[in-house]
Amino acid sequence: MLGVARDADAKQIKRAFLKKARELHPDVNDAPDAEERFKEVNEAYSVLSDERKRANYDRFGDPNGPSGMGGDYVDMSDIFGGMGGLGDIFDSFFGGMGGRSSAGGARVRTRGRDIAITLRLSLEEAATGCTKTIAYDRLAPCDDCSGTGSADGAAPVTCPTCAGRGRVVTTQRTILGQMQTETTCPDCGGTGQVVEHPCETCGGQGRTPAHETVEVRVPAGVHAGQRLSVEGRGEAGLRGVASGDLVVRVEVLDDERFVRQGDDLYCRATVDAFEAVLGRVVQVPGVMPGEVVDVEVPAGCQPGQVVDVEGRGMPRMGSSARGALHVTVGVEVPRDLTQVQRARVAEIVAEREADGSAPDGGDGEATPRRRHAKRPRKRR
Repeated sequence: MLGVARDADAKQIKRAFLKKARELHPDVNDAPDAEERFKEVNEAYSVLSDERKRANYDRFGDPNGPSGMGGDYVDMSDIFGGMGGLGDIFDSFFGGMGGRSSAGGARVRTRGRDIAITLRLSLEEAATGCTKTIAYDRLAPCDDCSGTGSADGAAPVTCPTCAGRGRVVTTQRTILGQMQTETTCPDCGGTGQVVEHPCETCGGQGRTPAHETVEVRVPAGVHAGQRLSVEGRGEAGLRGVASGDLVVRVEVLDDERFVRQGDDLYCRATVDAFEAVLGRVVQVPGVMPGEVVDVEVPAGCQPGQVVDVEGRGMPRMGSSARGALHVTVGVEVPRDLTQVQRARVAEIVAEREADGSAPDGGDGEATPRRRHAKRPRKRR
């Protein structure tokens, strides 16, 4: 699809991709199938430019391998929307020096923009911390000109058209007199500088669309909504100007076992009614891998009572301490008692009735047994 040999290196693949993309981008190609072919070229490049996907494709015929990529690999190549991954990036790339000029004729922004993505983690990953390899698309420094935008490495010069202002003024004669209009300079794109011998690969921008991977280290105890920054891995700036950052927003998925509030965790455990009467130690799985937590259910535990276990919640970021685990105890009445066991329970109930005791009335005090008064007979 890209017209490269099977053993082509990364630079050859990228050059072939850019050439095809320039031909097929809907902004420059009016063919009815241009958009579909552009998508196909994007997909081919996203596979061949990713070492892991390419290796899987060569070996198994599937970029995801025989059983997927694994939990440490996250593909964000479609985060920009549009025509599958690189669509919006190419919109910026085909805009040349593009960008928006500010009011008053100020030069356009040349520093690369930040790129924001959302990384979804399980609660266990948030608890233990992890390293994720993220594949994504961005405008990266051009390999052929080392980001300078110049084919011969020469520094850019002041634009002769706008004298470095980045704006040009045109005058038109109308029936109402002369009218002046100020617009972005068409030769420098508003930067105020031009490259005399622009690089053929990037057209003088010093940056090209690229599919890249980066490792993101997620600290243990990270909270939903927190942002992790990878410096310099956002959009590349024009002609060697500083790149933006990759900003990773963390989203922690709901967990079937736990509810998280801050660094504390909440879960449930069920005991049988006799265990609630006598008290016992129950074991529940913790949030850390292979962790088992002992929960001491007190004697006389009531349904819905909460037992706190300190130091078994989520790790606190930057600390060895952990939050608490709060266990809500459910009490289950056994339904499988034998006749002998039921008889024993009946004896206990009878003893309590003889003592004048009864089930808790809600105020924590025993309530004497009530006797129903006899109703008077009706007279005929």
